[in-house]
Amino acid sequence: MPTEGEELRARLRTPRAAAVAGLGFSILMAASMILMRLSVPADPTGPATEILSHAKTILLALNLVPFAGISFLWFIAVMRDRIGDSEDRFFVTVFLGSGYIFIATLFMTAAVAGAMMTVLASTYSNAVGAGVYLFGRAQMYQAANIYAVKMAGVFMITASTVAMKTRMFPRWLGLVGYALAQVLLWSIGLVEWISMLFPGWVFVISLYILADNYRKKPEVAS
Repeated sequence: MPTEGEELRARLRTPRAAAVAGLGFSILMAASMILMRLSVPADPTGPATEILSHAKTILLALNLVPFAGISFLWFIAVMRDRIGDSEDRFFVTVFLGSGYIFIATLFMTAAVAGAMMTVLASTYSNAVGAGVYLFGRAQMYQAANIYAVKMAGVFMITASTVAMKTRMFPRWLGLVGYALAQVLLWSIGLVEWISMLFPGWVFVISLYILADNYRKKPEVAS
């Protein structure tokens, strides 16, 4: 049976793990997004030659996505563990569902992008002539800029609600999450860099959780 000291140390490690996982996700996801935005033309109907000219950079961005996804899943798991017995089943269900759909959409988009790069590199003229390139670009644009962004907004709303109810972070930080989530939900993919709001928000709350954890550590030790 764990002692009181062991339980306290476990409670301290949990938010720290969530913060580290959140920082890992936000850094990897932001890096992947920046590389993709700088390498892929914003217009999904643009010429395929622009894609092939940045093939190495795009592949690097795609290779970062699985690690970002793993970090995000870890972040979700540790946050739920932190919530513990005080979880609200309704909000936690939406919290988990939106997070899983976001990751699934992200992975699906990266897989399509990787497959399209392979096809273009081997059969460029056939892929472009048959419309494979345009279809792949349109599908990626819709999935990444509309569906994934909307799920990120839902995740921010539910995560902020649950975190404020359990006092994981202060009310003002939750309200910031609500405001940014509304921007993502109603953006309709019109602003090119708007998806950066999500990893930016995860980065900020992860820093807060990590700092708060280290502030509480001396208090427990005393």
